[in-house]
Amino acid sequence: MSIFSSILSKLGFGDKKDDAAAVAPAPAADTPVTSIAPVAPAAPVAISEVDVVAKLTALAAAHAEKLNWKTSIVDLMKLLGLDSSLAVRKELATELGCPAEKMGDSAQMNMWLHKTVLQKLAANGGNIPADMLD
Repeated sequence: MSIFSSILSKLGFGDKKDDAAAVAPAPAADTPVTSIAPVAPAAPVAISEVDVVAKLTALAAAHAEKLNWKTSIVDLMKLLGLDSSLAVRKELATELGCPAEKMGDSAQMNMWLHKTVLQKLAANGGNIPADMLD
């Protein structure tokens, strides 16, 4: 499992089973088919929204250590119970496509990583306020 997939999982993304579109049963083998009716495409399934801020705020309130997850990727990962070591953050940055010039400076990489993780959470159905995505 990728590191970002672990973040999604810890926040409850994908917990609910998608409602499968109803499919008409196929005709029995001995039933003659006189005409084939066009099949309408399945309606798009809406992404279920996850209130990321509420979940992280609740986790932070229950956490023994004061963590600033709103600005720190290290604190965000700690809050989710994930390894926040430099090696793991570099692996996550590589996974998410961090520019090479930011990889050499851990502070720049961390800022890029925090912003990108929040953006990707929003893109996957997370309810993230716009001011946190800038």
